[in-house]
Amino acid sequence: MWKATQAAEALERGELVILPTETVYGLAADAANARAVAALYAAKGRPRFNPLIAHVSDWEDASAIASLDERGRRLAHAFWPGPLTVVAPYVGGAAVCDLGRAGLETVAVRAPAHPLARAVIAAFGRPVVAPSANRSGRPSPTTLAAALAQTGAAASVAIDGGPCAAGLESTVVALLDRSPRLLRPGPVTRASIEALIGPLAEAQADARRSPGRLTRHYAPNAPLRLNASRRSSSNREKLRS
Repeated sequence: MWKATQAAEALERGELVILPTETVYGLAADAANARAVAALYAAKGRPRFNPLIAHVSDWEDASAIASLDERGRRLAHAFWPGPLTVVAPYVGGAAVCDLGRAGLETVAVRAPAHPLARAVIAAFGRPVVAPSANRSGRPSPTTLAAALAQTGAAASVAIDGGPCAAGLESTVVALLDRSPRLLRPGPVTRASIEALIGPLAEAQADARRSPGRLTRHYAPNAPLRLNASRRSSSNREKLRS
């Protein structure tokens, strides 16, 4: 796991790292380092009002930065490590800088499942923010090559973990009041979440607390061709008659 150690050392220096998760490849920074987080936003071309997800090792580390209730404990026990993000009140002091939370009093947190992502977080010993390693508005990379093509120039270390298993960003759920809300659909289904904590309301006013909610999101940059066959001259004549 020398790559994990190398990545942790880069994060400690305030540099950016491309790492694999089970969802998509992420561009990671020290969550507490506002300068590093600003560099991450710049590398992605990401609007600063769009919050980031803090990635941690486990429930205990999540509880150190987020006020998680019994519903959060149930979800973490069932789906962590894995592709579920929980938005909850922030209690972590300087652990996730204000910019990483987009100035909100809440924090989005999850424990990723990919062994290499987990190794980096464990070696670093603190939360990392790691949005998808794409330029903002472009499709999220599911291979290292795709990640390098978009944000590789900004990263000092890049770890190859093979193709991502899910290929889709994590499900995001807000636990801020009596009505849990589904802020972003993803690999963990609504039905499986509701089986544990009851009905999920729609995002409504809490939508701004989740990443991946921009009007234009994950848009491919590719030519479009419409395949339409021309009617023959005889058919056109028939239509005129």
